[in-house]
Amino acid sequence: MDQELKNSILKTGTTILGIVCKDGVVMASDKQVTMGRNIVGKKDFQKTFLINDYLAISVCGGAADAQKLVKVIAAELRLKELRSKSRPTVKQGASLTASVTFSNVRQMSMIPSIVGTLVAGYNEDGSTELYSIGADGTIDIIKDYDANMGSGMPFVLGLLERQYKKDMSLKEGIELAKESLKSSTQRDVGSGYGIDIFTITKDGIKKVVDQTITSEFKDR
Repeated sequence: MDQELKNSILKTGTTILGIVCKDGVVMASDKQVTMGRNIVGKKDFQKTFLINDYLAISVCGGAADAQKLVKVIAAELRLKELRSKSRPTVKQGASLTASVTFSNVRQMSMIPSIVGTLVAGYNEDGSTELYSIGADGTIDIIKDYDANMGSGMPFVLGLLERQYKKDMSLKEGIELAKESLKSSTQRDVGSGYGIDIFTITKDGIKKVVDQTITSEFKDR
């Protein structure tokens, strides 16, 4: 990936992560939106979006760019469903996201769209998949865990590497996601103010954690 793109993503401030478990996928993100690297613009922004009943996307990068990307992907997948009269696979959804991302970043613009994503979902046969898509449109299927290119990535990858276990349960994956986000929100100035955690299984997509961080003053 081009170094300028990497730097642009890291400046926006975000922690997103995906964890592959034996019975599904866990997706998690913080809630903070930063303006540059100095000002907290929003404290309750959900960075994991439900594209439809079977596909979810977690985003890092510009908030407006991310929202536009999500709308385009949702519309394109719906059109594909209507035309083919069949449900697209998770791989097709991820490939579409990568293609749109590739096109956006190469458009002639003073401010190019820069968004990295994690895409997860379940197929009609009940199988679940997780993909990581870089801001340049590169795509990788993830077999264990990934934190894409958010500013919180350096603070969670070490923890994920140490504590991730192959074939871990969904419950274990949720707890690992909590610990990872706790680490990034305590150390990364671009991440904070709460966490959202979703599970993706053959039974659907569920939001299982929605926590906010509040400030309290105590006498010493």
